[in-house]
Amino acid sequence: VQLQASGGGLVQAGGSLRLSCKASGTVFSQNTMGWYRQAPEKARELVATIRGVGRTNYADSVKARFAISRDNAKNTVYLQMNSLKPEDTGVYYCNADSPFTPAPAWGQGTQVTVSS
Repeated sequence: VQLQASGGGLVQAGGSLRLSCKASGTVFSQNTMGWYRQAPEKARELVATIRGVGRTNYADSVKARFAISRDNAKNTVYLQMNSLKPEDTGVYYCNADSPFTPAPAWGQGTQVTVSS
């Protein structure tokens, strides 16, 4: 499985970004797709997940500000991030978790920096 994330960048607080992650080498619809992030000197944490049928889950810190979605025809998962805060700064990683593989797959990460 290969995951290619894109869409990160530098944005001012209150701004928006949209991350994309395109998957290959897997039956995309069978995967629960997720976004995780890691801030400097902190552990990687869950941001949001979306199951193949569309059920979503969010970290409390991003609820009502972020929205995860997927396009199974394009093998792509998105993360729309609104009302960004400096504490949202970090490297955002895409994750694909299938019941048919022994371990989840990770993308290379995309940097998101929110300035105050």
